[in-house]
Amino acid sequence: IVNVTPFEPEWEGFVTIEISNTTPLPAKIYANEGIAQVIFFEGEEPETSYADRRGKYQGQHGITLPRL
Repeated sequence: IVNVTPFEPEWEGFVTIEISNTTPLPAKIYANEGIAQVIFFEGEEPETSYADRRGKYQGQHGITLPRL
């Protein structure tokens, strides 16, 4: 399972992908093979962007754990 989280307009930082194996069997992940897909859609300009709201993940560096 890959966590589904939208990228918000004007967000800047490094993407942290959270994955989970929900089966009782081990899963192998091989180098240079895909594990997830990111799809970008063009949308309208938001009234307030993620940068305007000073989102808690704006400008993160490296792996960032969830901030509740």
